[in-house]
Amino acid sequence: MKTAIYPGSFDPVTYGHLDVIKRAAAMFDELTVSVLDNVNKIALFSVTERVNILKEVTKEMPNVKVDSFSGLLIDYAGEKDVHIAIRGLRAVTDFEYELQIAQTNRTLSKGSLDTVFLTTSLEYAYLSSSSVKEIARFHGDVSQCVPDFVAEMIYEKYGHKHR
Repeated sequence: MKTAIYPGSFDPVTYGHLDVIKRAAAMFDELTVSVLDNVNKIALFSVTERVNILKEVTKEMPNVKVDSFSGLLIDYAGEKDVHIAIRGLRAVTDFEYELQIAQTNRTLSKGSLDTVFLTTSLEYAYLSSSSVKEIARFHGDVSQCVPDFVAEMIYEKYGHKHR
C-alpha cells in the first residue's frame, strides 16, 4: 500500500491545503494529514480544533486520515512506517525553504523519508494561513479562501461576525 503524510500547521486549513489534500489522496492509497503541534508558533486554533476541522473537510475522502504530532517529522513518519511526505508549493520562495527541510529530513532519516512536492493550483497560489488570519482580523471577507464553516470559526476567534 502506498501511503504518505501531509504535515502542516493548517491554522487554518485553506482551499490551497484542500487542493493539495485532494490531489495527494488521488496519488496514494492512504494519506494522513497531520497537524503539527508547533510550540514555537502561537496558533489561532488548538491542535484539537484543527484536527476536527480537517476531519470535517476531508470526510468525503475515504482514504484520508487526520492525526496530529509534535516533534520531528522523521520520528512521526518512522512511528507510522510512512516514507513519503507531501508538501505544497505556492512560489519559488516556498521551494527554497521546503527543499532545505526535505533534504534535512532525508538526511536525518538516513534516506527513509522522501518528499513529494505538489504545486498549488494557480487559483490558490496566493493563499496562506497567515494572510487568511490577517484578512479576518481586520474584518475582511475570507469566504473565497476557506470553507464557510471555517470562516465562521475564524471570525468567532476574532470576536466578530461573518461579513
